[in-house]
Amino acid sequence: MHTFEYLKPKSIDEAISLMESHGERARYIAGGTDILVKIKEKKVLPDFLISLRHIPEMAYIHYEEARGILRIGGMTTHRMLEKSSLIRRRYPILSDAVDNIGSVQIRNVATIGGNIVNAVPSADGAIPLITLGAQIRMRGPKGERAMELVDFFIGPGQTLLEHGEIVLEFVVPKLPSYTGMAYCKHTRRAAMELPILGVAVLLSLEDDGITCSEARIGLGVLAPTPMRALSAEKILKGEKVEDALLEKAGKVAAEECKARDSVRGEAWYRRAMVETLVKRLGKLCLERAKES
Repeated sequence: MHTFEYLKPKSIDEAISLMESHGERARYIAGGTDILVKIKEKKVLPDFLISLRHIPEMAYIHYEEARGILRIGGMTTHRMLEKSSLIRRRYPILSDAVDNIGSVQIRNVATIGGNIVNAVPSADGAIPLITLGAQIRMRGPKGERAMELVDFFIGPGQTLLEHGEIVLEFVVPKLPSYTGMAYCKHTRRAAMELPILGVAVLLSLEDDGITCSEARIGLGVLAPTPMRALSAEKILKGEKVEDALLEKAGKVAAEECKARDSVRGEAWYRRAMVETLVKRLGKLCLERAKES
């Protein structure tokens, strides 16, 4: 095992300062479920690991009632999201995702920030967040900045995060009153494994309970990065959401999903499952929107 020095800053500014001091010889560590594996496999060999676990203000789930905005700290663990009654009640799309990430032991230490920064195409945390229209906020030596999360990913394992930057939080904007949302991690078996694909759907309804005012469809493990099925979303907006319309949206999403053959599954099967899951999750969104 490669040896390294483990540093424990007590603030974000101290962590950034340590990273500036040690440069390319250092890496941040959040939960450690990804980087420690990379070190063991000798994919990265840092001399310093700068832990973010001892910075208490980075782990939180906060809902601003007056503005309807959700804020999730970058060091929030999957277990915190899983156990949150607020998330389960208001943002079940996130509960759908974190309930099936790894094991309880993994969820106790793995963080949402680490999941996003690792940027593997199979990351379950990214797809619900881009479907919610989340922003990512970062701080580094050059100061703070924010961007739409969907624009943050540029390739497998690649993001726009600059060296020395820390993910502060994810900000989910206010959603309309009648909104339903759902996520499905499609795997070969009901066990702890990586998905063949992930599909998320969010539908907001007019007061009549059937006309779609907003539609978002997030897709993962298909293209090199998580993506939105924008053409499929346009089909739903302004229309009465019925089985035939959801079926049409599923077909269009399957056409634009950029599915490819891989060790996880063949492209034709993945496209077929996108078509099926968009319709199935759309119907679940209708139920959840009416319950809300």
